[in-house]
Amino acid sequence: MTKGQGKFHGRTVVISGASRGIGKAIALRLAKDGANIVIAAKTAEPHPKLRGTIYTAAKEIEEAGGHALACIVDVRSEESVRECVRKTVERFGGIDILINNASAISPTATADTDLKRYDLMHNINTRGTFLMTKECLPYLKKGKNPHVLNISPPLEMKAKWFQAHVGYTMAKYGMSMCVLGHAEEFRPDGIAVNALWPLTGIYTAAMEMLAGGEDAKAGCRDPAIMADAAYKILSKGPGFTGNFLVDEDFLRAEGETDFEQYACVPGTQLITDFFLPEDSLQRLNQYNEGIAARSKL
Repeated sequence: MTKGQGKFHGRTVVISGASRGIGKAIALRLAKDGANIVIAAKTAEPHPKLRGTIYTAAKEIEEAGGHALACIVDVRSEESVRECVRKTVERFGGIDILINNASAISPTATADTDLKRYDLMHNINTRGTFLMTKECLPYLKKGKNPHVLNISPPLEMKAKWFQAHVGYTMAKYGMSMCVLGHAEEFRPDGIAVNALWPLTGIYTAAMEMLAGGEDAKAGCRDPAIMADAAYKILSKGPGFTGNFLVDEDFLRAEGETDFEQYACVPGTQLITDFFLPEDSLQRLNQYNEGIAARSKL
């Protein structure tokens, strides 16, 4: 395939939180096809601990074969989101895909979660997702094979996923409830709405900061696994909607068999992510048990 001439050539993709991590990985995967990528994030200035800004991401996207628009966006602000949508339509003529990736995390117990942090999680995760979707909707209705993809978990309504960090769980599940409702609401408009979630820890600058350094890297996968899964989801037609997908499970169903390619350190046990269905957990546990057994030989 010629650089910048793939199936997403000329399609416009708005990605919140795309200056780094999973959002940027998805942006770069689509950029290889020549997509128009809107980096909608707050990081205009370098962070002392988190690498990357909207401008460095834009440069990488252009180098990969895409066309980039860097927008300073606070997904909590109606004015900010509307201005991003306005600039997107002015530059590229419309919107075909929205990826709600921006998220705030604080997996803390109730007594340790101050209301400022609680409000931040809910205003970014749930309200921000709803707001981004609402403002992009008029253009998605006119888009080419339009999709909304939320980076949010399956709705596993089990106490174990709430008891240790109820505030965070509520905020992430709010994003998934948007998928549940919007998939049906937008079905008559031909807009596919799905959720994607990682089976394992994904090694990003944010994960490094939360883990206190590079110690967590060995148990994580590269964001490329989420990017490859997102690419395949967004390649589906409008009938593929209302799904809550786990990256490895979905890629296996699509025929992928080599998952060591995504390991940051091949041959090591992997960290389990939150909010996973039992069958996904069992598969990962079996993998980790196999790694442990081989290490004893």
